[in-house]
Amino acid sequence: MQFNNPDADTYVPDSIFLTDALARTTHLGIGAHPDDNEILGYHGISECFNQKDLWYTGVTVTDGASSPRAGKYAEYLDAEIREIRMREQREAADIGKYSCQIQLRYSSKDVKQKYNPDLSNDLQKILEIAAPRVIYLHNLADKHDTHVATVIHSLKAIRALSSEKRPDKVYGCEVWRDLDWLIDSDKKLLPVDKHKEIATSLLEVYDSQIASGKQYDLAVIGRRRAHATFFEFSGSDKVKAITWAIDLTPLIKNEKLSVVDYTLDLIESFKTDVKNRIEKFL
Repeated sequence: MQFNNPDADTYVPDSIFLTDALARTTHLGIGAHPDDNEILGYHGISECFNQKDLWYTGVTVTDGASSPRAGKYAEYLDAEIREIRMREQREAADIGKYSCQIQLRYSSKDVKQKYNPDLSNDLQKILEIAAPRVIYLHNLADKHDTHVATVIHSLKAIRALSSEKRPDKVYGCEVWRDLDWLIDSDKKLLPVDKHKEIATSLLEVYDSQIASGKQYDLAVIGRRRAHATFFEFSGSDKVKAITWAIDLTPLIKNEKLSVVDYTLDLIESFKTDVKNRIEKFL
């Protein structure tokens, strides 16, 4: 299987043919950077872990070369860090027993282009073969430009699929900016309390980030646990860890639906909820 970027990396942990690994995929995540799948797609990873008929595939769009580095990685050049991050992403695929892991390895600059036909073609090629039931993306209210660009490219690629190839569900999940601000009726609760040891191991593998001062292994697990506790103020926690998501499925069911308006409507609902709650006691 050929991708437009000659540096693209494909990895199948159980060594079957790549096309077969894609074809068995039921859950698929598209993350901007190495480690994003392990944050935004953990619900799918945990649902598929050690299952015979459920398989998670990770797609990583960039090469991660622009990541911050400090400590023992402070002097590493971009070319060196991108190779380390590629290996870390492969190791995560081993730990999570992914069906396959594809790293398209574009630069962040390339991904942030409004039109990138090479990236669009790569994503469409993957989705055509995989035809997953569930797709996990970044959320449209994320504050990282590369994340927002990635979700936009991804939605365009999904919309380009024939109706029978489109997923049943598309979720926009948390990374840079969580989704606790959504009103409860707009939140999609993704329980992520299965396989706790795997959840931690998938994040700990990214030593290039942790040793450089980004404690994703602690922060992500803590955020998931905090969401579970602070979801409801009455009653006991129903699950022990939660990832919040925005349901992006309407955007692929109705191609005329504006991505901007859909997102701003969620913000307007939050604004109205806050306004009404305050005014109730004035």
